[in-house]
Amino acid sequence: MAKKIQLLPSGIPLVDLAWGGLYRGGTYFLIGPRKSGRTLLALQFAKESAEQKDICLFFTSVRPKDLMIHAASIDFDLQKYMDQNLIIVVRVTPPVDLEEVDDPDEYLAEYIKDLVPVVKQYMPSKIVFDELSSFISFKNIKLLKSTFLKAVESIEDAGITSLFSLGEPANPASHSIVDLLLLNSTGVINLQKKSDVVDKYHSGIMTITPNVGHTEGKFSSNYFIEPGKGIIVDFKPPHKVEQVSEYDEGNSMDMYKSLSEIMDSEEAITISNVYSLEDFELLVNNQIAYYKITGKIFQLVSLRLDERALQRNLITLNQLRNAVRLSTNKKDKICTVGNNILVLISSETKNAVPDLVTKIKSNLPNNNHNIAQTLTRLISVYSISVSDEFQNSKEMIARILNNKSVRIDKSPLS
Repeated sequence: MAKKIQLLPSGIPLVDLAWGGLYRGGTYFLIGPRKSGRTLLALQFAKESAEQKDICLFFTSVRPKDLMIHAASIDFDLQKYMDQNLIIVVRVTPPVDLEEVDDPDEYLAEYIKDLVPVVKQYMPSKIVFDELSSFISFKNIKLLKSTFLKAVESIEDAGITSLFSLGEPANPASHSIVDLLLLNSTGVINLQKKSDVVDKYHSGIMTITPNVGHTEGKFSSNYFIEPGKGIIVDFKPPHKVEQVSEYDEGNSMDMYKSLSEIMDSEEAITISNVYSLEDFELLVNNQIAYYKITGKIFQLVSLRLDERALQRNLITLNQLRNAVRLSTNKKDKICTVGNNILVLISSETKNAVPDLVTKIKSNLPNNNHNIAQTLTRLISVYSISVSDEFQNSKEMIARILNNKSVRIDKSPLS
């Protein structure tokens, strides 16, 4: 029986800081040029697994002794965990002289198929395949896709998290193969070197990109290889805007901004859960893909500001957006499209949308009852739930922007 899907710490610093870990049963790719730190990052992943008392199956084409030296450079006693059977190193020999084989594609396909019985023999919690590039140089892309997906699905169904390492593609054919694999993964970790040597003083850029789940989105950060520690990043998670009371002792009134000032401030926007349309579409696509796998319902909400509210200077679009931001949970995502504020609500709670509307009303920047009443009549609210009819985010967003969804009530926010 497959284990429950959950996030697990990965040992990959940017992943753990930005996403909170990797999904149990997810398939991830680690891609980067030679000497970018891929093997070290794969070892950190294996080390984290072993420290959590989970078995990690580590496929590698290098000698076990060389792998131990790599591990020792980041103060990782690989032999200790191998002795405890928490890390099982399996050496694989890359295929050579493919031109001498009658059917090179079928020959490579057998390599990939052989993964499954080995994994089933040990039944680990995680697997690493350090350097898959030599095993995927198929001419028949359809055969690669069917073979790889069948193997991966068998591994995923067992609740095993996979990390496959790939070198950067060197030609258009390699690009096509790599793109195919990346599109069929849960997420991608990409390493880009800034120089020929990556060390504490010559950094690179690490980028993590989700394909399924991980609705926090795409993140990038500088990374460094620090002797004795391994790969570290300088990523700082976004700060929250803290609400402080004007009655706190020892603080003067000039330390605080009024609610209306905060709500009209671009500073608050930059550190919140507000996204560009491009990133928002990616997040919605991820949620749709997650729905197709798990059946988990999510909702899209649109708040449309009437032009009359702007003309009468009752509220700005930025103030409405900040009222929405103050009313949402940290997992909710926000985007502005024209006069519409879109909110992605991942909660399955029945009253999620009505509760959001109630909070927004209380956070609108006007204490005058009459003006507040007028204002609420000039903000229309629509909501739509995901269903099988939506294939991608553009369809779902277009539907709600065209007001073909059900309005919450006839008198918008009132």
